[in-house]
Parts: sequence; C-alpha cells; structure tokens
Amino acid sequence: MIKSMTGFGRCEHHQGDRKFTVEMKAVNHRYFDVNIKMPKKFNFFEAEIRNTLKKYVQRGKIDLFITYEDYSEENVALKYNEEIAAEYLRYYRQMAEKFGLEDDIRASVLGRCPEVFTMEEQDLDEEELWATLEATLKGACSQFVASREREGEALRTDILDKLGTMEENVNLIEERYPQIVAEYRKKLEDKVRELLADAQIDEGRLASEVVLFADKICTDEETVRLKSHIGTMREALLHGEGVGRKLDFIAQEMNREANTILSKANDLATSNIAIDLKTDIEKVREQVQNIE
Repeated sequence: MIKSMTGFGRCEHHQGDRKFTVEMKAVNHRYFDVNIKMPKKFNFFEAEIRNTLKKYVQRGKIDLFITYEDYSEENVALKYNEEIAAEYLRYYRQMAEKFGLEDDIRASVLGRCPEVFTMEEQDLDEEELWATLEATLKGACSQFVASREREGEALRTDILDKLGTMEENVNLIEERYPQIVAEYRKKLEDKVRELLADAQIDEGRLASEVVLFADKICTDEETVRLKSHIGTMREALLHGEGVGRKLDFIAQEMNREANTILSKANDLATSNIAIDLKTDIEKVREQVQNIE
C-alpha cells in the first residue's frame, strides 16, 4: 500500500498509577532519521525503540516524544545520609568552640540541613517497564501508519489522475505529428509552385525535404518512452509499496522526454501540449516527494 511520509500517531497506556504516552510525527526525508525525546530512565531502551520503529517506517524524519508519569507512593523512598549529618555536626561544634557559642545542636536541626534526608526513586523492573513502553510505542506506530496510508491513498488517486491526463497529451502529440508533416509538405509545395510558376516540380527533391523535416521533428522515441514510464509508474502506484524513490526517478526521466519533445516542437499546438505535459510532470514530481 502506498504511504505518505507525513503522519502522526499517539497512544496512552495506563498501568496502575503509571501512565505512558508516546507521540510521533514525521515529515519528508530521503532516509530513515529519528529524533527521540524521552526521560533519562528510558535511555537504556533506545536501541529497542529504534528497532521497533524500523518495522513500521522505511523513510522519513521522525520526531518521537515519550512521557512517563508515576503517581504511586511506592516509587520513591526516604534516605538518611549519616555521613553528611556527621559533617554538619562536626562543623557546628567547630563553630561553637571557635566563637564561644552554646552547643545546642538537636536532631531536628540536623534533619533540616540539605542532603541529610533525600528522596530517591526506587529501581523499576526493566522487563516490565519495557513491556508496557513497547505496547504503547506499537500503538502509536499503528496510528501513525494508518494516517500515512490515508494520505498515501489520496496521493495515489491524485497522481493516477494526472497520469491519465499525461497519457492523453502524449496521444495528442503522436496524432499531431503526421498532420504537421502533411502541412509542411503542402506549404513547401505551394512555395515551390509560386517560385517556379509553370515549371515542373521535382517530386524527388520535394520528398527529400519533407523526409528531412519529418526526421528533425520526430518524437516517436520520446512518446514511446513516456508511455512506458507512465505505465511503470501506474503499476507501482497500484501494486507497489515503499516505491517513493523509484517514482521520483521515473518522474525525472519523464521530464527529460518532455523537454526533448518541447525542443523538437516546430508547431504551436505541439508546443502547448508539451508545456501542459511538463506542467503535469512537475506536479507529479512534487507529489512523489511525499511518498515513502
């Protein structure tokens, strides 16, 4: 299925008093590029996070945001730092002795000193943490892929419509070619008759001039290749997946053929058709930039 490279996904997962949230968004990029913002405690899982994303995404610049909230009362513990308390007590006594002060230090005073009591987070079960985070990540990825597929379907429909118009213009160019040659022969014949009056026209010479002109403006090779490129792109859009780079290359080749047709055009109608053709090709090139 055709996927756009832009998309958004979000998932929340509650586990008791804990809440995991994963959000992700993406824009166009030639390669797979991920920027992850998450709590430090999840840094250990970065490799697994990237590997999980690669199962869902081939190309695109992805911004991934992971948040974690823990409302339980068991996630932190009070810690008493005896060594720091001893240091405070020693310095208090030095001050009392130095300045002749009363040594009235009580436990409540020491307890209010910085770092004597601290709150520390309890170690979490990494396997349990990853299991919940992975489930949340996969949920966000599923939404992300679904949004890409919806946009990809719209892109496919639009490009297929443009391919149909391009094919019609190629057919018009092919139909116009013999008419141009016939008009040139008629114009050349009339000019020769005017110049030679009643003299006999050299049909062989006239035919040679017409053949040279026909060869000069012939675009058969270009139109055949264009039809082939249109068919290949249509097939990729209908049955391919992860074909963005291929479509981009085909669009470039289409543009070359259209440029050649325009340079050979010796007829206003053909030039106008070729310009319309180039315009549609440019639109297609812009659209395929958005396909994964």
